[in-house]
Amino acid sequence: MKAVLDTNVLLSAFTKPGGRTVALWVAARERRYQLLISPAIVTEVAEKLRHKFGWEEARVLRRSKLLAKTGKGMIVPRFVLDVIQDDPDDNRILECAVEGKADVIVSGDRTLLRLKSYDGIPIVRPIDFLRTLGLA
Repeated sequence: MKAVLDTNVLLSAFTKPGGRTVALWVAARERRYQLLISPAIVTEVAEKLRHKFGWEEARVLRRSKLLAKTGKGMIVPRFVLDVIQDDPDDNRILECAVEGKADVIVSGDRTLLRLKSYDGIPIVRPIDFLRTLGLA
């Protein structure tokens, strides 16, 4: 199963050690599913860890490298979507999912969840994906 984790899911996993989303990150590291990642997702995660969470640069770089390494290769979309005007970063998630032929997008973002699916790819909450993986 190929999945794109929205940046909010990744940030939660990286900054809330006792949270549910940690299990999704661990499952990706254990290759229980194939994590699809793009340069735009890695960049957004790094910027938020740096500026919103105050992580030091060395720690951000280590996590960015681990994130890229955990992903199933780096997905580089060959197109730009403009589906969600309110939050253009959400479009980067959709681009990665479409280009990588994802089976699912996992997000806690209401805007993405309201879509329910995009290009035939379901958009689900983290708890729903945990259930799919048999982890909840």
